[in-house]
Amino acid sequence: MSKYTTKPIPATKPDVAFVTRPWGTFKQYANNTDCTVSLMSVLPGQRLSLQSHTGRAELWIVIDDGAMVQVGDHIAEYKAGDEIWIPANEKHRLSCKGDTPVRVLEVAFGNWQQEDIQRYDDDYKR
Repeated sequence: MSKYTTKPIPATKPDVAFVTRPWGTFKQYANNTDCTVSLMSVLPGQRLSLQSHTGRAELWIVIDDGAMVQVGDHIAEYKAGDEIWIPANEKHRLSCKGDTPVRVLEVAFGNWQQEDIQRYDDDYKR
């Protein structure tokens, strides 16, 4: 067990509730759950490091078309509304190949710590 694994980490993507109201609908990604939510924005031609985390799993919800995502050895382009589950310890990376920034909402389950990042490849030499 890693020193960063201090909170429960789901092994699989948690259920997402789809709720209907008279005015429309909403998806609920975490309900009274211990998690960290971040909005990532990647500039055109840029990418995050290829990384993994021992202390958390992540659910990425793509906001803008054109997000290039690597999970393990699989690389694919995703569009707005797509959801990507990234288990703890899985290598992953987000890239922007288009002409406008791409945004991804990250819901991290477990213990979010910057020190938890294991980098395998990084354009910024961190």
